[in-house]
Amino acid sequence: MAETKTDVLLDDIEATEASLSPQEALKNKINADVLQNIPVTISVEVGRTSLKIRDLMRLTQGSVVELDRLAGEPLDLLVNNTLVAQGEVVLVNDRYGVRLTSVIPTADRVKNL
Repeated sequence: MAETKTDVLLDDIEATEASLSPQEALKNKINADVLQNIPVTISVEVGRTSLKIRDLMRLTQGSVVELDRLAGEPLDLLVNNTLVAQGEVVLVNDRYGVRLTSVIPTADRVKNL
């Protein structure tokens, strides 16, 4: 099975803990447990556009808002408004899902915080 980003982060934490004293390792383990229980918001962005307020106020049912992305381009998967991956829409038991096609490296995500 493919390694997830959570697994990679946990491996990084475990590698760091190996070089620490037992007290420091225990403190970091507790911090890692706390960190894993923090809720995050995941959103999928199809595209963006900019409108003037007058154009926004003219929108009615049936209006079409053109986005900056072409059909077939990957969607952005954001965690707390930070881009973490791109993917494509799939159906999973009559619900929408996203199949990840690329994941942004952890180092690049941290730079964008």
